[in-house]
Amino acid sequence: MQNFQNKVAIITGAGIGIGYEIAHQLAAKGAAILLNDIDKKAVDKAVETIRSSGGNITGFVGDASDITTIEGMIEKAVRTFGRLDFAIANAGITTFGNFLDYPVERFQQLLKVNLQGTFFLAQQAAKQLIKQGDGGRILLMSSVTGHTYHPDLTTYGMSKAAIIFLAKTLGVELAQHQITVNAISPGATLTKRTVDLEDGDDYQKQWERTTPNGKCATTEDIAHTALFLLSPQAQHITSQTIVVDGGWTAMSPPPK
Repeated sequence: MQNFQNKVAIITGAGIGIGYEIAHQLAAKGAAILLNDIDKKAVDKAVETIRSSGGNITGFVGDASDITTIEGMIEKAVRTFGRLDFAIANAGITTFGNFLDYPVERFQQLLKVNLQGTFFLAQQAAKQLIKQGDGGRILLMSSVTGHTYHPDLTTYGMSKAAIIFLAKTLGVELAQHQITVNAISPGATLTKRTVDLEDGDDYQKQWERTTPNGKCATTEDIAHTALFLLSPQAQHITSQTIVVDGGWTAMSPPPK
């Protein structure tokens, strides 16, 4: 059974969805959590919920793409819990748009959140882990769209493909410090955002029809993979990306 006692994790974009579920599961297994989101209400609710179940957790409200926020998270985690062990760069945004009409402002915003935030969290976390001298884990969040085509997601897919490459290169660069770097590529996942959509039922049905095992992922499915990559059982796994999609990328039929 996984045990994360005396481990400290920073998780960005964790007010709801996949990030929240990773925080919830890590806290339930003994880790101390610094939970970040740009939405204060989401942070407060998530912290209250996890703390009420006995979790050791603190919140940090801020834009995870901003270097000042990133530095503040590292500083607060170390000041509050004494160290850092895991950095999970979960924060990201998705914007749809036709390639020929995609506006520069949306392009810059997406790359700032998905790439700048991920890169500099990994950088600042690595500096702290190297300073401590006893290794650690960095986990990045990619997507199936980083592996294969999806309509109207050219920019998003490009950013997620870059994260796959970032995990590969950082895993090599940081291996000498006993820091593993891996990524997860979720497929269609039932989160609060997708369930709350006006066509949430249609979202689920369409993806169930196009996924080989006939299911959408749950946030628990993605969190289970994250906890494995953070566990001692994964100490020799680095520079890898695990796809959690029920077999979808093997065929890649797009939903309508």
